Amino acid sequence: MQSKRILAAVAVAATLATGLTACGGSGGGQGSGADGFNAAVGKVFNPSDAKGGTIRMANSGDWDSLDPADSYYSYEWDFARLFGRSLLTFAAAPGQGGAKLTPDLATGLGTPSDGDKTWTYHIRTGVKFEDGVTVTSKDVKYAVERSLDKTVFPDGPTYFNDYLDLNGYTSPYKDKGDLKAIETPDDTTIVFHLAKPFASFDYFAMLPSTMPVEQAKDTGSDYKKHVLSTGPYKFGDNTLGKGFTLVRNDQWDPKTDPIRKALPDKFEVSLNVNADDIDQRLMAGDLEFDVTGVGVQAAAQGRILADQRLKGSTDNPASARLWYTAINGDVAPLDNVHCRKAVEYAADRTSYQQAYGGSIGGDIATNLLPPVIPGAKAFDPYPSANHTGDEAKAKQELQACNQPNGFSTNISYRAERPREKATAEALQQSLAKVGIKLTIKPFPQGDYGKLYAGKPDYAKNNSLGLMVFGWQADWPEGFGYFSQIVDSRVIRASGGNSNLGVKDPQVDQLLDKASITEDATAREQLWGQVDQRVMDDAFILPGVVAKSLLYRPAKATNVFVSDGYGMYDYAALGMKQ
Repeated sequence: MQSKRILAAVAVAATLATGLTACGGSGGGQGSGADGFNAAVGKVFNPSDAKGGTIRMANSGDWDSLDPADSYYSYEWDFARLFGRSLLTFAAAPGQGGAKLTPDLATGLGTPSDGDKTWTYHIRTGVKFEDGVTVTSKDVKYAVERSLDKTVFPDGPTYFNDYLDLNGYTSPYKDKGDLKAIETPDDTTIVFHLAKPFASFDYFAMLPSTMPVEQAKDTGSDYKKHVLSTGPYKFGDNTLGKGFTLVRNDQWDPKTDPIRKALPDKFEVSLNVNADDIDQRLMAGDLEFDVTGVGVQAAAQGRILADQRLKGSTDNPASARLWYTAINGDVAPLDNVHCRKAVEYAADRTSYQQAYGGSIGGDIATNLLPPVIPGAKAFDPYPSANHTGDEAKAKQELQACNQPNGFSTNISYRAERPREKATAEALQQSLAKVGIKLTIKPFPQGDYGKLYAGKPDYAKNNSLGLMVFGWQADWPEGFGYFSQIVDSRVIRASGGNSNLGVKDPQVDQLLDKASITEDATAREQLWGQVDQRVMDDAFILPGVVAKSLLYRPAKATNVFVSDGYGMYDYAALGMKQ
């Protein structure tokens, strides 16, 4: 995974995305009429600088972790900006403007040298932790160092592990020596040295793992209990698994922060709340936002779409996210490509789409790249009439893998997500028609990647042959989309993986070739070849190119969908009093 010119890191970003998913809340049952539909897509709904009020949010599951080093869901990255400041961030702007990188803790974008192998940043003066200690470049270095330890922080991205010139360094918890790949020549300068060129390193500087951490206050895996804030809010109460609050941080100086207005006085977040209950509370005005940003469930969707008044309080943006099911080649007989292809042919994709609410929830996908990613071209290697499945072709593939009567395996999903449950049930029904028997296994969202589907030994030993999943690009470009879900070299035995089993050296080679291809057109063609190769391998069953129906609270201010995070920009929100 090398890069000479993946893209001009900032200038091109805004042209790549045309809309991602968002999350919404209620207006106390007071819709704004049909003309309010998509009022927060590409523009700001209820602009205001008024301060005060409390924003209430809920999550149907749990966080990966409140520790920025150990989080990977888009909503976690979006929300983390309320209490932490990374070197760079996405701009506080609606639509495509929100996909543009802008300085946050840093004073500017990175300065490359040594053929894009060395990147230098300067950080702002006067930024403090909530305990009054001034942030220095050494705190940023330490934050990145600790994020490298994937036994302590298995859920965070691996970009720094993959690209820094580590020379055997593993983590500050295990190594006594200094990490020479990151230098801090003074308190405001930080220099990253890479093992291989990467022209888009600014995207790495956007990761929450660059949010500073005081080494003296680090408690390892327990740091999630109280992350020290550098943003406008700090943690008040925090009961793991139940909920937490954010309150104003009196050490935050708005003069040092060009991004955040910090309008609300408080955020209240409830965890492990039933997804349908969240929707009811949104429409009743007892809750402002479903923090996960995946939209309302099927029951609420039907009610909303049938009422023009309610529909006027919703947004339905396009997405760079794919809902899909991984087909695990580590689990027999799915270690045979023909058995995997039998799954592809047998699947009824119309029922997959219905699990996500029909066309309002997204378009049927027959390949991996969402249309908003440059280089994406729709193709269908496993066609069937009306996308309902081809039983005859599936049975031919079963014959080819010596399973003429079918076989049995398990299918997993995230227990807190009703649409994933509906997906598992739909696949159970359609695959049963050709003799493939699925036993459904739910697992908790917060540990799905860490301990279950994303832990190779567990998935293999427990016969998780199919794993319902989804992926949104870390940034809207081929590398930002593919690298963490199809590159076999990012799979870690310890767990926390997003690649749930794609293992093909040819795919890895195509990724490397694309990463060093300077011509944009040629590079985009290579991303298309990656798509084709993974589909030929039948490691992934594409389901739906995601859209979400998002209920927007009438009392919320500064509401807009950010293409950078694929949901509402949480750091911009306010509330009418």
